[in-house]
Parts: sequence; C-alpha cells; structure tokens
Amino acid sequence: MDIAYIPSPSRGVLYLGPIPLRAYAFCIILGVVVAVWLGSKRWVARGGGRHTVGDIAVWAVPFGLVGGRLYHVITDHQLYFGEGKNPWNAFKIWEGGLGIWGAIALGAVGAWIGARRRGVPLPAYADAIAPGIVLAQALGRWGNWFNQELYGRETTLPWGLEITRTLPDGQVVTTIHHPTFLYESLWCVGVAVLVIWADKRFTLGHGRAFALYVAGYTAGRFWTEWLRVDEAHHILGLRLNDWVAIVVFVGAVAYFVIVGKKRPGREDPASIDPMARAEAEAAAGTGTSGEEPGDLPKGDVPKGDLPRTERDGKPADGLAEKLDKLEKGAKHPA
Repeated sequence: MDIAYIPSPSRGVLYLGPIPLRAYAFCIILGVVVAVWLGSKRWVARGGGRHTVGDIAVWAVPFGLVGGRLYHVITDHQLYFGEGKNPWNAFKIWEGGLGIWGAIALGAVGAWIGARRRGVPLPAYADAIAPGIVLAQALGRWGNWFNQELYGRETTLPWGLEITRTLPDGQVVTTIHHPTFLYESLWCVGVAVLVIWADKRFTLGHGRAFALYVAGYTAGRFWTEWLRVDEAHHILGLRLNDWVAIVVFVGAVAYFVIVGKKRPGREDPASIDPMARAEAEAAAGTGTSGEEPGDLPKGDVPKGDLPRTERDGKPADGLAEKLDKLEKGAKHPA
C-alpha cells in the first residue's frame, strides 16, 4: 500500500493575463500583514499609539527585504556570479532566497530610523513586534513549499515531502524528503506562543521579549538547518547558517540575562510613545462624542440658550486654541 506523502505544488505561479501571481511573494506579504497587525495590538496594549507600528514598519520592511536578499546573495554568490551564471538573477527575489539573518539585521536599522523619527525606544518596539515577526517567518516558509526548495534529507516517514527534480543528465525523478519548511513553520508558531506567554507571565521589557524570540528561533533553526541538503558553505563540518545560529543564540541569551538583571520589568507606558500621549490628550479634551466635558447638548436647544461664544456653531476662542494645540501636538510629538 502506498503511503500518502505530502505533495508539492505543481507550480508556484498563477497568471492573471500577463501578470504573474507568485505564491512566494504572497506568503511574504501575508506575513508582513500579520506582523504589523499583531504588533499594533501589542503596542497599543503596552501604552503606544494605534498607528505607530505601521508607520515604523514603512521603514523596517523595505530595509528587511533588502537585507535578507543581500545576505542570501553574499553567502550563496556562486548561484549568481561566475562562468555560466547571470548576475541579474540576484534581483529575482520572487524566485526565493531571503536570509533571515540579513532581514533582521537590516530591518532593525530601518526600525531604528522609524522609531527615532517617532521618538519611540527601539527595545520596547522590538518587544511588541517579536511574536508577529516569528509568525511572519512561519508563513514565509510556505513560500519555500511552493518553490520546492530548502527541503531536507531523504526519508521514509509518512509525512515526507514529495520533490520532483531534474538530474544533471536530464532524468526527472521524484524523491521523498524531510519537509524542513513545515518543521520550521511549526517551530516558529511555537516560538510565537512562547514569547506571548512569557511576556505576559514575567512582564518582559527593554528588549527581552525580542531576545527570547531570537533565542527560541535560532535553537529551532539549528536542527532544521542540519537536516537540509541544499547547497551551502560548510565550516568545520557545519553549515554556515548553523554557525550563525549558534553565535546569535549565545548573543540573545546573554542579552536576556544581562538586561534582566540591570533593567528588570517593563518600560513605563507613558514614556514609550509621544503619539499615544497626544491621542490620550485629544480624547480627554473632546470626550468620546467629540464634545467638551460639561458642554450642553447641541440637539434642539435654541441658540438663544447657548453660551454667547457658541452661537452660530462657532466655538469659544479658548476652546479653538486648545484644539489647535492638541492637533499640532499629535502631528509633531515631542
């Protein structure tokens, strides 16, 4: 009896007329949407503004994509440069090839720029978006499934992945491999759950939730990388990405322990986001209905019964000045 292995998609591209719709790109985009959505909810819960995460993501996401591609091209340069290779293929990001190490490193630079412009401390922002980032990675790995890439060694396990490939002699073969994309995707979901639980249970702050995410992810990346059979550089018998995972894991654990001793607890909610303060002041000043506290109802009250300064729908000069200051404060936070 044949075992029902995990099939690979016959193709990863659909065409809408002349426009190619690539599954890999959709997985990346969906991951970004989830990361921003969850990050925003967590940031607001910590006392931040509603739009801060999205505004900073405008800087972080492009930097992250460039960083991820640069890391891949640099560490796998033999795929794009040399005899018989086309260097322009290095720009074909839709065909796969994003190194998470470069994405996080350069993405952090973009996040720092965006956070600095908004007056937001980067460690607090990183803590809020950490679970969203690792969930984005979980979704992004499904792009590898569509591209039939980054699979593991051959296996006879019932959850093995069918891979159809062409050998150098032109022969087309189908083999069963460890679905490392699935292993890493599930591991990332577990890391997201761990970070959310630990952050709530131990009130992590000052970048420690982000450090926990990094440590958790690199631990899983080490063993999934060890299973992979795609071409890679080796140092002392280990794949390059395994060495990177070890170094980053040690750094994340050290940061978690040291910062936990020096700065326990979490940042003061009132100190992390000037925009949140402006939003709170505006809400306090206008009330939930847009009326000043103590205002008389504007329904059918005759104009003659309204204060002189509010007749003909014109607010008092003092109120107008107050609203103007709040609006300027929201646009230009200190």
